[in-house]
Amino acid sequence: MRRWLPALVLIGTLLAFVGTLGFLWQKSQAPPTVFTTESPVVTDIVKKTVATGAIVPRNEIALKPQVSGIIESIAVEPGDVVTRGDLIARIQVIPNSGQLASAQAQVRAAELNLSRAQQELGRSERLHDQGVLSDDAMDAARVAFQLREQELASARTNLRIIREGAIAGSGGAATEVRATVGGMILSVPVKEGESVIESNTFNAGTTIAYVADMSDMIFQGKVDESEVGKISVGMPLDITIGALQDRRFAGTLEYIAPKGELDEGAVKFEIRAALAQQEGVFVRAGVSANADIVLDHREQVLAVKEALLQFEEDAVFVEVETAPQTFERRDVEVGLSDGIHVEIVSGVTEADKLKGREESSG
Repeated sequence: MRRWLPALVLIGTLLAFVGTLGFLWQKSQAPPTVFTTESPVVTDIVKKTVATGAIVPRNEIALKPQVSGIIESIAVEPGDVVTRGDLIARIQVIPNSGQLASAQAQVRAAELNLSRAQQELGRSERLHDQGVLSDDAMDAARVAFQLREQELASARTNLRIIREGAIAGSGGAATEVRATVGGMILSVPVKEGESVIESNTFNAGTTIAYVADMSDMIFQGKVDESEVGKISVGMPLDITIGALQDRRFAGTLEYIAPKGELDEGAVKFEIRAALAQQEGVFVRAGVSANADIVLDHREQVLAVKEALLQFEEDAVFVEVETAPQTFERRDVEVGLSDGIHVEIVSGVTEADKLKGREESSG
């Protein structure tokens, strides 16, 4: 037995060495490559572009004073609902010293002219009664007196406007700012005691408040120049509002700007779309929103993921599994794509298994 012991040890050592070499060789070999498979699916494909923007009132009106002065009181605050003619604010007129002095001088001059015309009229009447002055000259004296009366009335009216901002008997107070339309007060950018400037042909004037009809809202956004040629007025929009993520609103494209504007290095075109309001949901003005504009769609068509497609010159093909991990090329005709799935017009069926991404197994 002792004679065989060295031989057995040698054989065991050799076997262990060979086993180690085999194990290391096996570990050094690349694992077999296998591919996942996916089957075509029947689904809806919607091709769309996304416009970013905000929800705004269709008509937002700025209410401005008719006179310059200081705000005496404000009768509304943001969120109030007003009707046409409701009081918004009162203005205390602070006369311009130069204008006031000029108006006072005009009144004094008109009074003097009227006094002189009155004296001339009295003298003309006496001469006319004596038969010295003709009827035409008498009529001219009366007309001159009436004109001087009108000049004085006009000068006094101008002085009153400068002092008080209103005309007696005009049927309205220029010192009151009233709503010109009905709607909701969106903002009041001024405070009591602040100076305001009247709106005229030379000055836009100070805005007292903004009012808008919140039941008539629109989506206002921009689309890239690469997409503007694909859209047209009347297209439906699917609008998502940032503050109401759980709801989607329908819209209809109403306007596409004829001229683009440079925005962050890209030319973009303004679009506007009518927003379909939902009952019981209040949409605030100015909230950010995204609009999906549907360019084209297919309903319940055979489709595959775009990642499964392969291209060779003008040909489009997929690889179909004919046996486990054995694939053959098959040309396909494709249709509409939404960027993830693409419509398959012909070439494969729903039962086929297509070669997907590769994954290593070991």
